[in-house]
Amino acid sequence: MREEPLTARIIVACGSGVATSQTVASKVQRLLSAKNIDAECEAVEMKHLRQEIRTADIYISTVKEDVDWHVPVFNGLAFLTGIGQDAEFKKLVAVIDEVNRRYSLRFRH
Repeated sequence: MREEPLTARIIVACGSGVATSQTVASKVQRLLSAKNIDAECEAVEMKHLRQEIRTADIYISTVKEDVDWHVPVFNGLAFLTGIGQDAEFKKLVAVIDEVNRRYSLRFRH
């Protein structure tokens, strides 16, 4: 568990293991880095999702779920296929900015 978060933590999970989620997480991290957006994006195994989501700010899923995770959820297929990626990335960046601003206010000394 993170002790003092400073940037948004994004987790990615898929229903079929970790390969697809790792692909999506790597792509999202590259997109964020290219735009100098401060966030950490990591793949997690679906079996650990309930535990990992407790410390996540954002969840990117490659499957449709009827679960309220209490964090913003984004469409991972957009990043996997590229279809709708720009629109999904724009929404993701807006949420990251909001989360990072909140952390900045909370942990300012």
